[in-house]
Amino acid sequence: MSIFIFAVVFGLSLCADCFAVSLCSSVTLKVIRWKDVTKVALGFAFIQSLFLLLGWAFGGLFVGLVEKVAHIIGFLLLLYVGGSMLVEGVKGMKGGEVEVRDLNGWRNIILGGIATSIDALAVGISLSMDSMTWTDVMPLVISVFVVTALSVICGIWGGKTIGSKVGDISEIIGGLVLIFIGLNILL
Repeated sequence: MSIFIFAVVFGLSLCADCFAVSLCSSVTLKVIRWKDVTKVALGFAFIQSLFLLLGWAFGGLFVGLVEKVAHIIGFLLLLYVGGSMLVEGVKGMKGGEVEVRDLNGWRNIILGGIATSIDALAVGISLSMDSMTWTDVMPLVISVFVVTALSVICGIWGGKTIGSKVGDISEIIGGLVLIFIGLNILL
């Protein structure tokens, strides 16, 4: 398998959760501006790539810590984001004041980016343990950045499309999906 194909498949394998979070978090968006989409996509891509690179660079130091707490951190972050969406979705169905939960704010971008990048940190550690060199790792980091950014863009557009067709229930479904992803990480 060529390095290009391997790098693309590698990037796709790490970006699935970024796609899911961006899809679920964007179901409440009424308007999508390219400036906001670009900010979210680049934020997620940067965090995902950074965690992969940090895992590779400091693999030996992180191995014990990541094995013990990574799944708990990922679960708690996704539980927070998904639970917030669930609560707001229920409020919306009852006709209450709804606080829109999306990825436009830096706080939500960072929380979502970290929650979805814990696995990239773990994969980076495994690359370090496999004695991969800088020149071996950089095509993977670049691929993860590009593929993650593209998957987040697709997720945001897909989420808006789903949200406009399904309505208020889409935020509840999105919140439940994020909680399910978090439970999957925990278990």
